[in-house]
Amino acid sequence: MQLGGLPVETDVSTGVWISSARRRGTPGTVASLVPAVFAACARVFHPAVRYVGDDDAEVPWIEVAAHNGTTAQPLVRWETLTRGPVDCQPPVWDDGPSEGHLPVVLAARLATVLARHTTTPADCLFGRWDGFGPDLPSPDVLPRLLLRGEKDVVLVRGAVADAVRNLAPEPHEQSANLWWPADRAWCVVTDVDLRSSYVGGSEDCVAELLRTPGVEAAPAAFADPVA
Repeated sequence: MQLGGLPVETDVSTGVWISSARRRGTPGTVASLVPAVFAACARVFHPAVRYVGDDDAEVPWIEVAAHNGTTAQPLVRWETLTRGPVDCQPPVWDDGPSEGHLPVVLAARLATVLARHTTTPADCLFGRWDGFGPDLPSPDVLPRLLLRGEKDVVLVRGAVADAVRNLAPEPHEQSANLWWPADRAWCVVTDVDLRSSYVGGSEDCVAELLRTPGVEAAPAAFADPVA
């Protein structure tokens, strides 16, 4: 079986180090999502969208904050930024940040950086939450990596550059919710309930992400509450 054209990984033991570390993390904190084994961590904000003709333009959180007179600080929630649960604020933004899905263009930017910070860029594991759709057989047929909070994932194997692949059947679109290289140099988590992704890695890796054009991100601590 394949997801997004990538072969399913049946040996889920390769991800036990992540599930074990997440269980040790305090619920509701970054450490419950990203293993607290890395030297540094960053929160990557998913951009909002503004419609420009037939195209979608990325709108960073800092621009939305400026429009609302709020501050895009590292722990901010989207609803705080917009001063409430609003659907759009044209002409600034027409659609909010994707929830539980890492946009393709942002995934590509992350992958470009992260490929430089692993010795195994051609060998990467990707996990997709098994609750997204009916395209998966029962757990008795296809092994899942069991994660706390009923966030179990099915794993596929590819290269770091495959982070841009759609792991859901058309017409749906769904990024990996969890990915890491075989050498465990870093880990990316896009939780199904969040409008941000978290990346754990070396200090150099996270520092490069924080200064990468097109990646709106802020330093995160493993004790931080997830936004």
